This record gives sequence, structure tokens and C-alpha cells, in this order.
Amino acid sequence: MENSPLEFPSDHDIKVMGRNEPSFLPRIAAVLVEELGVGAADRIRVRASREGTFLSLTCTVHVASRDDLERSYRALHKTGLVLYAL
Repeated sequence: MENSPLEFPSDHDIKVMGRNEPSFLPRIAAVLVEELGVGAADRIRVRASREGTFLSLTCTVHVASRDDLERSYRALHKTGLVLYAL
């Protein structure tokens, strides 16, 4: 994608939403570390839905390439915990 507005390497926000259950945040953090290395889960902002049923995470990660970013999205979805990721 030569016309992509994304530049690499750089920091990117990955927004992840899932059910508010005890394993959600630690599992998402672990996937980011597995895919992008130590420190990848150091910048995660957490916000609960109004009723507290869902969690929205904004994970600021440093990626070296588009492949790193896409691989991370695929790994997050494979957890079965992610309702959506942007």
C-alpha cells in the first residue's frame, strides 16, 4: 500500500473492545508483548462502558512495519476475547 497515510516505524494506537472480564486486559497485554516485544503493553488506557459490561482499551504501540501492525491485529482477534479492534 504505497499510498497509505501510515508511516513506519512509529507509534500507533490500537483500540480494542471486549467484555469486562478478569482475563481481558492481561491477555491483550500479553499478546502485544508476544507480537511486538517487551514494553509493548506499557501504554494502555482503559475505559469501561457506562454499565461496566465492556472494556475499551487504547494501546499505544511502537511498530516497525505494516506487517507488525497487521500481525498484531490478527493475534488479538485469535484470543476470542476481542469484539472489535481498530
